[in-house]
Order: sequence, then C-alpha cells, then structure tokens
Amino acid sequence: MKVSIVQMAVKYKNIEKNYLNFKKLIDKAKGDVIVFPETWTTGFFPKENLEEYTDFNGKRLKEFVSRISKERNINIIAGSIINKKGDNAIFNTSFIFNRKGENIGSYSKTHLFSPMYEDKYFKKGNEIVTFLLDGILCGIIICYDIRFLELTRILALKGIEILFVVAQWPIERIEHWILLNRVRAIENQIFVVGVNACGMVENMKFGGNSIIVDPWGKVLCQLGKDEEVLTIDLNLDELKEIREKINIYRDRRPELYKKDWQEVKNEN
Repeated sequence: MKVSIVQMAVKYKNIEKNYLNFKKLIDKAKGDVIVFPETWTTGFFPKENLEEYTDFNGKRLKEFVSRISKERNINIIAGSIINKKGDNAIFNTSFIFNRKGENIGSYSKTHLFSPMYEDKYFKKGNEIVTFLLDGILCGIIICYDIRFLELTRILALKGIEILFVVAQWPIERIEHWILLNRVRAIENQIFVVGVNACGMVENMKFGGNSIIVDPWGKVLCQLGKDEEVLTIDLNLDELKEIREKINIYRDRRPELYKKDWQEVKNEN
C-alpha cells in the first residue's frame, strides 16, 4: 500500500483557505491512501465562538472529500474536524473515505486534551473504530489518544495492520510524538502512520515531524517542520515475518492482566 502523508500548515480560523490548501496539497499526493492532520479546517482550536467553526454532521467535509476520492479513485483519511452532531454536541471527528467516495467510517477522539481545555468544549467519543482500505484492516486515533496504550492495544487485538494517527502536536513536545509513534508500532507489531500539522496557531507552534514507522520500530520516513507531502510504499508482508520471529500475541498472558486489573479496580 502506498501512503501519502500531508503535513499541512493549517491557517487558524480560516476554513476557506484551508479547504483551498487541501485541494492544492492533494494534487501532490500519489498514494493509495492520503492522510491529513487533526482539525485541519480550523486549527486546534478556536475557543471563542466555537460553534461558528463547526461542520454539522460533517456535511461540508463529506461532500467535498467524497467527490475528490471518487474522482481520483483514492482512499482519504480526512484528518479531523470540529463536528457538531445532531444533538448539538461538538466532537473532534475523523472521517474516512474509500475509492468510491463512500464515507466508510468515522471516529471521534476519545481522550480529550485537558491541559488545553479540550474536554471543556468537546464531548468524548465512545467508540473504537476499525475499517477496511483496499482489503487491509486499519485503525485510527487522534493526537492525545496515542498516550493511552490501551486504546492502540485494543485496535491491535482487533487485527489492524496499519494505525493512522492524525494530530496537531506542538513543537515543544515533539520528542514525545516521535517516540510514542515508534513505541506503539513496536509493542503492537503494526505499521504506524502519524500525520502532524505544522505552522503557528496564535502563540503556539505545531511541530510537523510526520512519521511512518514499520512494525520493528524503524522510521521509514520523517518530515521536517514545514508543509510537505511525501509518499511511502508499505510492505505489509513484513507483518507476518515479524510476528513469526517474535510472536507477542501468542505469548501474551491476558488471564493474568485481567486478574491484576480487577485488583487495581478494587483498590481504587
């Protein structure tokens, strides 16, 4: 599978410019799957008048991305957007489109970044999501989610081969970003495709360094700090070879983890 990562310089609060830039950048992408960063339509995230920047049930994004994916016969992981659902709750939601232009899945961020008060403005998603792209089972998480190892492990146990991570991760903690993408790949024996935004949002600089990691933890590519598009060919046969050499799924002890987890719950 060829994957194009689109490290976009998001313009804060400027939805129209960001849509134009999406179209310009996708012209440079040559992958079977094209991946954009978190909250690419607005930046992360306008606290004042937040509702003005919402997309009701992702309607505009769905129409826009569906048309492009169908016309170009490509799969698109459309980063994430500020999504207002039918009950007026606001979520940080990613939408996934196949080559036919069908919206085959959506995922709302389950761990909200409390240091920036994301939990005060958004509702938490409650679903763990997998989807098929060209017959390959994939999973998705958003930014802060990558710090929670249980979430990725559940996706791995569901059988995913590729984990997509869409983010707006600041430059000051970029080493965490790089390390966490590598660790999640190694400990779950999966490919990890991490796509981060770059540029400034008010006084915060987002760090780029989008990264693709193989199941050994080897960095297949890592971008710099500026807007860029890069395509990498993933050799999915490596998964079988790696899991035959070191079969962590065979050697797991879930009965032990369940027992000790129950003890922890009882203590707390």
